[in-house]
Amino acid sequence: MKPSNSTGLELMQAFVAGGGRIASISETMAMRPVEVTRGAVVFEATPDARHLNPMGGVHGGYACTVLDSVTGCAVHTMLEAGASYGTVDLAVKMLRPLKVGQTYRAEGRVLNVSTRLGVSEGSILDADGKLVAHATCTCLITRPAPASSG
Repeated sequence: MKPSNSTGLELMQAFVAGGGRIASISETMAMRPVEVTRGAVVFEATPDARHLNPMGGVHGGYACTVLDSVTGCAVHTMLEAGASYGTVDLAVKMLRPLKVGQTYRAEGRVLNVSTRLGVSEGSILDADGKLVAHATCTCLITRPAPASSG
């Protein structure tokens, strides 16, 4: 994949504006970014019949994937052009069941970014603002090699 000339914040802002190539997981998981600022993102997510477990409830993996997305994307907004990241740890707490057809607000925010690690947290909230699930995330950051001066 060719490195982008855009910062992570610029890429995420383009997604919200309807430009850029959004990740295909967004279609699979029925989620989309709606707000982006430096260090924070908000997605809307609406589970549907594709996201059910054998008992007919929304699978816990749905919330985990949405939380992985918002926590990672929050870190992404802090990165310079050419830098990338990958989740190395995601700890999720499920507090309430998600319901098919309901739209949830998923928020991610950065807690700390260093040279190699980004730490963030995420929440999924229902229409009444009740916390449905929460996560903390650690991302490994890969930065482009500095240009040689020789």
